[in-house]
Amino acid sequence: MSAANYYIKTNRAFTGLRRYAWIFTLLVAIGGLWEPKLGLLVLLVMGGLTVTAFFSGRFWCGNVCPHGSLFDVILQPLSTNRKIPDFLKSKPMMIGFFIFFMFNFGRRVMGAFQAWGTYSFLDRLGFVFVFTYLVVMMLGGALAIFANPRTWCQFCPMGSIQKVSYSLGKTTGVTNKTDRLVTISNPDMCHKCGKCARVCPFQLEPYLEFNENHQFDNANCIRCATCVENCPAGILSIENPATAMELKEDPLPAGYLNRQHITATITSINDLEEDLKEFTFRFEEPSEVHYEAGQFMLVKVTENPEAYRAYSISSFGEDHQHVSMIIKKVEKGYGTEIIFDQFKEGDKVELEGPMGDVLVPEAGTEKMIFVANGIGITPFIPLVKDVLENRKDVKSVKLITGQRYAKDLLYHDYFREMDEKDERFEYQAIVSREDAAGLPRGHVTKLLKEINAAGSKAYLCGTKVMVVDAHRILTEKGLKPEDFFFESEEKISELPGTEQKKTA
Repeated sequence: MSAANYYIKTNRAFTGLRRYAWIFTLLVAIGGLWEPKLGLLVLLVMGGLTVTAFFSGRFWCGNVCPHGSLFDVILQPLSTNRKIPDFLKSKPMMIGFFIFFMFNFGRRVMGAFQAWGTYSFLDRLGFVFVFTYLVVMMLGGALAIFANPRTWCQFCPMGSIQKVSYSLGKTTGVTNKTDRLVTISNPDMCHKCGKCARVCPFQLEPYLEFNENHQFDNANCIRCATCVENCPAGILSIENPATAMELKEDPLPAGYLNRQHITATITSINDLEEDLKEFTFRFEEPSEVHYEAGQFMLVKVTENPEAYRAYSISSFGEDHQHVSMIIKKVEKGYGTEIIFDQFKEGDKVELEGPMGDVLVPEAGTEKMIFVANGIGITPFIPLVKDVLENRKDVKSVKLITGQRYAKDLLYHDYFREMDEKDERFEYQAIVSREDAAGLPRGHVTKLLKEINAAGSKAYLCGTKVMVVDAHRILTEKGLKPEDFFFESEEKISELPGTEQKKTA
């Protein structure tokens, strides 16, 4: 097992309300010690969560709850972020704690009502809620720091009330129109990376539980959209059932039609540089798999939890019996540490694919600009050979790549040889952290400013910063939104008129 923590800390506050709702918790729990009537505001909270749950489940927990905001925004950075113990998520725990909590809460409320009709009644009643909020803040806060930010929420009595209310909403059929669930555009496009599970505040596993309508119908889902924001494939959204049905009817992109489960054997592991290796797999079952340059495949890294990692194909696939992938080891990376430490030549592994078509040039494309930095050069290794050998209508192909050091330029001699052999191909490389003989110093954007991009289609793969800057430069040179095709290491939303697809 990798030394990396399976569960990932990530931003969970996507609105101002979620970012600052924790102030309400401090206002009631701390301010209420001096002004007990502040505790009466909790009645609005209880009413709000009960009503919203009838229509949309535990939406309140993930989008409004002040304690949830405290756990996610303030305490998450301090948390050990461990796996939530199963017994804390069990029905006996939830039922038992609900009875215990409500008994003590009811006893305090009855005690406050003994002062009914007196000047101190509202203060005494308000203090019941202040005390409750203070206890939850302290106990939930301790669990958040020493276990997981949302540990308390597993057996929170208010969460239990929401689930009961939600059940009533589902029984009456109201939720068929009002509920909004995590929805996958098509399961066949899922990378099975488990990222949605790794970032989920409740440690649920959406990628393993989508129903026939492509929705994650789990009563504990708090609709926080953290999985949506972090999905590497960009195929998750929050939708109502009607919209989910419409998405289900969308055709599967051509690049995913040949996806299949593959048993393979590792035939070679070549060291390219420090923390960078090229793995070659021989297909066993099936014995032949047809894939295109520019696609990617999934490599299974663990069985429990089931998890794959997506890597661009670096081989051409002439015999359809082998595939190669260049993999860079990421420090404390859950998948790459397993691959580098445990995968050996001769091992049997499970693959899925081929997948993707965003970097596969459409037929009839005559001018292409390939732009890459870092490990983003991988898909262009087979792409250059493919378009030059098999697409006689191609008039020009420019490959611009950048690395930190000259030693990091993968397949540098190969591309230079291709440049000399085919007048249609132009190869330019640049390094950013050293003065290397025969190479300019800087970033790929420096070279992009000097090229003629007229009439070209641009294919970008690399870091978010590079993709955004390259898009801007090439747009200034006249390329239109439909001329761009890109993958990046991070989710990109600021590029107008483009839709991102990713390999990993």
